[in-house]
Amino acid sequence: MSEGGRVLVVDDEANIRDLIEVALRFHGFATVTASTGEAALRQAAVQRPDLVLLDVMLPDVDGFEVCRQLRAGGDQVPVIFLTARDTPSDTVTGLTLGGDDYVTKPFSIEALVARVRAVLRRTALLGTTASADEGVLRVGDLELDEAHWTVRRGGADVDLSPTEFRLLAHLMRNAGKVLSRTQLLESVWGWEHHGNAQVVETYISYLRRKLDPLGTPLIHTQRGVGYALRP
Repeated sequence: MSEGGRVLVVDDEANIRDLIEVALRFHGFATVTASTGEAALRQAAVQRPDLVLLDVMLPDVDGFEVCRQLRAGGDQVPVIFLTARDTPSDTVTGLTLGGDDYVTKPFSIEALVARVRAVLRRTALLGTTASADEGVLRVGDLELDEAHWTVRRGGADVDLSPTEFRLLAHLMRNAGKVLSRTQLLESVWGWEHHGNAQVVETYISYLRRKLDPLGTPLIHTQRGVGYALRP
């Protein structure tokens, strides 16, 4: 495998696809490409990439649907969405489906490569942490197993999306601490000095909806500051 890993580049515009492919190869990545959603799903199944750069606007099924099908099939490959649309609703949609980052066109090719590296580094660090300490986090009656990607509360299984899982793991590692929305964006999504706070609020509400019915609330809001997880 190439030093940087294998990236699947999905875009129906040949000039953008070729530009990204050349840049990634220059920086040490192996690449495979696709110009449609259906081709992207086939390539993901055959090539098993380490990351997918996924254009939202595709000629057959859109990038959101591609990501939805990947996740439904159990494929947790990191996904960075590429799009010309920069609206909060699109950002929330992409990340809710299990996307790891969201880059708007036009973009700096160097910035895009940096995003790719950041997401891959974050994914690798999660795996390293799990193997080093067996990856089991506990707060009260809540237990999260990073090695097996499972969550239980009071003995009941809790089904979380990949992003919900990462957010909960970060809150549990910092149990008792109040974390700002900016800190959560940087640590969970990897966005530095920008991003939409609505994404954090949306995911906090998702976690509460799944955890609170199983016991007393664990995620607390510090008004004007951020969130803390504590028994």
